[in-house]
Amino acid sequence: MKIARKYKIIILILITISFSFWFVLNSLIGKQKLTTITDLLSNDQKYLIKKYIFPYKVIKQHENTIGELDGKVFQQQDVIKTFSNKLEVIFKQSLQNIEIEKTPEKELSNSLVLKNNRLVEGFYAGIANTYAGSGYLDFHSNNLIVLSSRGVLGYSDNLDQITQIKQIKHNIDKFIGFNQFIKKGSLKDLYINNDKIFVSFTDEIKEDCWNTSLLVGNFNYQNIEFKKLFSTKECVYSLEKKEKNLDGEFSMVTSGGRIVNFDENHILLTVGDYRARYLSQNKESVNGKILKININDANYNIISMGHRNPQGLYYDKDNGYVLETEHGPYGGDEINLIEVEDINKGNLLNFGWAVASYGEHYGGKNESGNVEKYKKYPLYKSHSDHGFIEPLHAFVPSIGISEITKIGDAKYVVSSMKDKSLYFFNLNKDKTIPAFERVEVFERVRDMNFKNGKLFLFLENTASIGIISIE
Repeated sequence: MKIARKYKIIILILITISFSFWFVLNSLIGKQKLTTITDLLSNDQKYLIKKYIFPYKVIKQHENTIGELDGKVFQQQDVIKTFSNKLEVIFKQSLQNIEIEKTPEKELSNSLVLKNNRLVEGFYAGIANTYAGSGYLDFHSNNLIVLSSRGVLGYSDNLDQITQIKQIKHNIDKFIGFNQFIKKGSLKDLYINNDKIFVSFTDEIKEDCWNTSLLVGNFNYQNIEFKKLFSTKECVYSLEKKEKNLDGEFSMVTSGGRIVNFDENHILLTVGDYRARYLSQNKESVNGKILKININDANYNIISMGHRNPQGLYYDKDNGYVLETEHGPYGGDEINLIEVEDINKGNLLNFGWAVASYGEHYGGKNESGNVEKYKKYPLYKSHSDHGFIEPLHAFVPSIGISEITKIGDAKYVVSSMKDKSLYFFNLNKDKTIPAFERVEVFERVRDMNFKNGKLFLFLENTASIGIISIE
């Protein structure tokens, strides 16, 4: 027992000495005191002492270095984006054909195979990503039509073997160009029906004031002359005009812009809130709404409201409803259903944003600047308890939901950007979704369309057209 106690005392003394030594050196290294001691050590020896005895000092130095590099990268992103925009505008004006690079097939889950066709040139500027362009897909007869977010428009006349995209001349630059692109403006969707081509875009109606407008043209493969079909005088000011921005926030990406056909004389267009949340519940505003627009005279009416950023739209004529997807804030991406019967009766449906949402404001309730925001926009978790329509499904956490399309009698698929996946589901007769089957595709899916038993995807990490055969 005496020996054991003796060892305990020795160990205690050693610990005390070690701690004292650690404390003294910690106070000396990197400071000007007792420089005669530290001068005896080489820089490598000092670094080793810091690394192994005081690792937190090295970690702190690395954190500071990383912070400085992050700042430099952030500054360079604007330079890269400006260059990408300029490069894409120049390529568009050249009318060069776009070469295709075949990349190795990817085996996905559920026995699916993804074939990638990378657009080698032309698609340089992304909507959210710094590099590799964003794009949209549709069909004219049996030709695939592709449009970049900066207006490169082209086609492939072979759906089975895409070898080249041939550019089509047009005049979209008359309505949105380089000056808008460097402010993060972009084209938002492409839709073709009955030899008419529709393109939505973020429209700088007046300096630094934006909304979502619609172009139309007669489709041909030589030269498309677009004209403005729909626009409003209403617009949301960006932060360059802070004194005119009610909520003090602005986001170009929450602009909506999806287009689908409704009947012979009407299309549907989604318009986002541009982060001006109060407009979604304002019946006099087009923001945060889905509009039914007459393509002959541009008259419109609102069919639903309380939307944030509608990113997907599909009209299921056989089943008599419209399916819509939208980005929530921090969580709460939604799939919503609008009955055609309600549209035809003129019933205005309200889906709750920015009063109700299954997501949260960025930063959450504990963020110091969010206290007043939650008072104004409480984001109640029940929609129905507050007089709003519940979503068919809400994704928490969010998946960065994008397009939605039909692939069977009551079978659908939604795509995602953040989650880089597809979500297949059936819609029951009682209009509920029993389950999802997630299939990862490893890239952000900006747009998606279904034809001849195949899903065509625009993959924006590599600016590729992906094809998946659906049996």
